[in-house]
Amino acid sequence: MPRIIAIDLGTKRTGLAVTDPMQMLANPLETIETYRLMDFLKNYFQKEEVSTIVLGYPTKLNGSETEMTPKVLALKEKLEKAFPNLKTELVDERFTSKMAMQSMITMGSKKKDRREKAGNLDKVSAAIILQSYLERK
Repeated sequence: MPRIIAIDLGTKRTGLAVTDPMQMLANPLETIETYRLMDFLKNYFQKEEVSTIVLGYPTKLNGSETEMTPKVLALKEKLEKAFPNLKTELVDERFTSKMAMQSMITMGSKKKDRREKAGNLDKVSAAIILQSYLERK
């Protein structure tokens, strides 16, 4: 089975997560600099079979747009043009950063490590986005 990849877009860093081959579990993949995202995806898609790209869709609590919402929508268009054979879906990402931080605390990550390894938060957030997509599927 092809994998599903999730993207938690940020202005500087972007978190990535991917499913196992059976599309049952979401696993943090990597955190990369946002400007490298398209090159990373092209290389990844050459190595791994992927059927779907899941994008975290940022909104405020009342459902209105955030400053990142237009950037995510622009990325969605760019992905659809660059990878027309892949399905691209938006998934509500409200609270994922807080959930990711709580997960890291629960797993025993020290405060100093969480601060130093902010990139971990991005890929864990992407995994939470992906897991919520899998649970709805």
